[in-house]
Amino acid sequence: MVYIQARDLVVTFRPANRPAITALQGFGLEVARGEFLSLVGPSGCGKSTFLNLVLGLLRADAGEVRIDGRPIAGPDSDRAMVFQEFGLLPWRTVLANVELGLELKGVPPAARQRRALELIQTVGLSGFERHYPHELSGGMKQRVGLARALATDPEVLLMDEPFAALDAQTRDLMQVELLQVWERSKKTVLFVTHSIEEAAYLSDRVLVVSARPGRAKEVIPVRLPRPRDYEMRLSPEFNELKLRIWKALKEELAVS
Repeated sequence: MVYIQARDLVVTFRPANRPAITALQGFGLEVARGEFLSLVGPSGCGKSTFLNLVLGLLRADAGEVRIDGRPIAGPDSDRAMVFQEFGLLPWRTVLANVELGLELKGVPPAARQRRALELIQTVGLSGFERHYPHELSGGMKQRVGLARALATDPEVLLMDEPFAALDAQTRDLMQVELLQVWERSKKTVLFVTHSIEEAAYLSDRVLVVSARPGRAKEVIPVRLPRPRDYEMRLSPEFNELKLRIWKALKEELAVS
């Protein structure tokens, strides 16, 4: 069943005193409810632009995005974003950062604290509720960001290169933890990454986006069993999948 539908999207940025840049041109995509879909493509091809359209922070010059049949008119609590830069408020504790969205929605203090504490436990940060962001490692900050995004129980989780700033070992650990959270919650996830391996490991399908102006070049199904473990990355099937994604992406990198 189609849950997110993008049709014929065109987005052009017109900065002052500089040439216009068309980020997306004729971009279309359909995503099922509960699907984990990753987007890979050259830098500047419009992947993050598409996430911002789904989030409701941008409007397309042409085309539209619908969620569950309804056009997106702006930001709403049914969608949440996890950013690469963590985006935590440095003057708030871990608990207060996770509570932020609930606080903005007017949830009473006791209820929002209860929900935040549950999620802090879910992402493995029990005992760090009163710590501030500067006291946390990169991986811990990203766990806080994930918990904060999940706090309002969104239907759609948008993730814009969330693990790019982490070291390789922490990144692998966060991928495993994200899959565990997703397998429990079955949120619809749109995940932007530059890592072919990450996309193949996490996803139900991988969308290869063309060089700018971005369009949906190829959607590649991931037919690997779940739940997934690290050892799966050593299998011939996994390497064949990575090669297929790379072949589709390589042509776009050459012209970007």
